[in-house]
Amino acid sequence: MARGQAESLFPMLEELMDEAGMDWQDLDAIGVGVGPGNFTGIRISVSAARGLALSLGIPAIGINTLEAIFHVAGRPPGRIAVFLPAPKGSTYFQVFAGGEPLGPAFLEADGSLRDPQWAEGVKAVVGPGKDSACRQIAIKLGRAGKGPVPEQLVVDSLNEQAKAISACAAQRFGSWNERPKPLYVRPVNAAPAHGPPPAMLP
Repeated sequence: MARGQAESLFPMLEELMDEAGMDWQDLDAIGVGVGPGNFTGIRISVSAARGLALSLGIPAIGINTLEAIFHVAGRPPGRIAVFLPAPKGSTYFQVFAGGEPLGPAFLEADGSLRDPQWAEGVKAVVGPGKDSACRQIAIKLGRAGKGPVPEQLVVDSLNEQAKAISACAAQRFGSWNERPKPLYVRPVNAAPAHGPPPAMLP
């Protein structure tokens, strides 16, 4: 959705709750994707989740979008590279092994890898397959890692990603969790606001 995310979000949520036959008071927690992804969409979703959680007196649990995609793929064993397309031809990556992240998400410019060594031993590539993106990424990582082309596991369904965010949040429910905030892998492309910033709740 290019425009109107803020105006459309709560009607969509109300429709979803009606379909599930639930009221807001039936919720025990709220899971929200924190990115990486579209700056505006992430800010809107995180703000809405925090506002709802505060009004309902329940926790909001932030889930990394790349982790959600990894979950949709079944959390495969071995060294796995999960990716998402980023603006200006770049790509978001995160590497997992043994079902857990090996480090934070990072951004690679189109056509090059900042440190090709991280691609060594990658067994599979997980991400959207639109326009053969998954195949192209796998070929690039195979060349960079000087090994065979990794297996491609295509995850295109946004509905499945949303379910994975919910499942990951449910797994963390009850444990200590900081309030969700947007996961910015690249610098925010916006002019600084004039005047003092608003006070943020802890």
